[in-house]
Amino acid sequence: MISGAFAAGAAALPAQAATGTGTGSSGITVARACAAPTRPGELACLALKRTDVHEGALISPALPSGYGPSDLASAYNLPSGGSGQTVAIVDAQDDPNAESDLATYRSTYGLPACTTANGCFRKINQNGGTSYPSPDSGWAGEISLDVDMVSAVCPNCHILLVEATSASDANLGTAVNQAVAQGAKFVSNSYGGNEDSSVASSDAAYFNHPGVAITVSTGDSNTGAEYPATSQYVTAVGGTSLTRSSSARGWNETVWRTNSTEGGGSGCSAYITKPSWQHDTGCSRRMEADVAAVADPATGVSVYQTYGGSGWAVYGGTSAASPIVASVWALAGAPNAGDRAAQYPYNHTGSFNDVTSGSNGSCSVSYFCNAGPGYDGPTGWGSPNGTSGFGSGSTGGSETVTVTNPGSRTGTVGTAVSLQISGTDSASKPLTYSATGLPAGLAISSSGLITGTPSAAGTSTVTVSASSGTASGSTAFSWTISSSGGGGGGTGCAGLSAWSATSSYVPGDRVSYNSHQWLSAWYSTGATPGAPASWAVWTDQGAC
Repeated sequence: MISGAFAAGAAALPAQAATGTGTGSSGITVARACAAPTRPGELACLALKRTDVHEGALISPALPSGYGPSDLASAYNLPSGGSGQTVAIVDAQDDPNAESDLATYRSTYGLPACTTANGCFRKINQNGGTSYPSPDSGWAGEISLDVDMVSAVCPNCHILLVEATSASDANLGTAVNQAVAQGAKFVSNSYGGNEDSSVASSDAAYFNHPGVAITVSTGDSNTGAEYPATSQYVTAVGGTSLTRSSSARGWNETVWRTNSTEGGGSGCSAYITKPSWQHDTGCSRRMEADVAAVADPATGVSVYQTYGGSGWAVYGGTSAASPIVASVWALAGAPNAGDRAAQYPYNHTGSFNDVTSGSNGSCSVSYFCNAGPGYDGPTGWGSPNGTSGFGSGSTGGSETVTVTNPGSRTGTVGTAVSLQISGTDSASKPLTYSATGLPAGLAISSSGLITGTPSAAGTSTVTVSASSGTASGSTAFSWTISSSGGGGGGTGCAGLSAWSATSSYVPGDRVSYNSHQWLSAWYSTGATPGAPASWAVWTDQGAC
């Protein structure tokens, strides 16, 4: 972290905003910018402010404490660009000093001016007008954090600040719709709350915007799903701890977890349907996160705030991560009209800094809370490595799926089969399997396990396919099933008919199968003599 000098005696965060204070293992102290929700339908901003770092005017020529634009550009391999793009910031309440504070942040770091006068900055209410809601010092900290992160990552982008009347999901959702109506192709939302049964209807009403990249913070309370990060239409952004290192990248990232109650969020939705492009197998509904960026207040970012603050401060929380990712997306360019932009990172999973270490708590499904190679809950596919992870379209042929050929197979009618097919995806995505041409009586599971009991003799050409959702592969092999001396449709015992999988049998019927006599003990159709548990319907009378 770049350390700068601060004037002494800075004021603390106002008491009404300093709820949820805590001390991390590193000895830092933080305060929530916004009070936690107290009723259903209310959301809260997710900004965390360092209270152990003094605020105030800088002693020239020092830079503020916390990461600045050059740090983020280095950590995330960011290009210049973004000219002509607009990143919308959706927050609640008003920050009356938003534009003037933004000017100080940008001038301190040598960024071009972004003002109402030059057309770079606009502030509107949720209805598109300029009659702003009542000011709030806590949300003002969130607003300062959000607009400063857009400036740091995409200094050539325009900024549209949309202020909702209150922190209700309806008002914030209306502000999202307004941002899109104003033409923004990138919309950042740094707030959230607990899921309830109303989120499905909210999802369709406020976040269903094809052709728009909408990012949402996953929360600052470790494991446990939060909405709207679990929306099927958004990109859920988790949190990391970002430190300099001697690696080739020059940086290291781990899952952010300060203590048992504070860290980057992750979780499996209880209500939202799983998007078609998400393929993790432990969560049957929407899983968060999708990607991640710095959020640990101990490795936080510099922010300038005067309404509810006294100048320079260090902020963290996944509130920082969401506008960072939205702004990286703006550098990549607008999504294609009609596209589900949230799918783009899943089309380019190798284009991120994979975060493989750290945990945000305990969980029954390991990847829900523990980082590892490839996808995991706390950090998704990882943090930005340039802009290619947010580009439109598919992988363009770079992703390949290979299915291992098991070789020619043989078997016998009536003898149970278990064969695991395996495959690999170059982008480390999970695979879903299917097959054609399987011998009668066999079936394949979505995980590639072929099981069953062959019921007819013959030779088949089996084709097994595996798909990641964006790429697929297949392999083919022969499978010969023999009748083994007259069973499975042949004769074998004089005077007895051969067992048939399509015949209906009643207690007392006798058949020939695999050179044995079998006596029916129950009513059955398709129950193979000699198969596991067949004693309930057939009893073996011995060899012919």
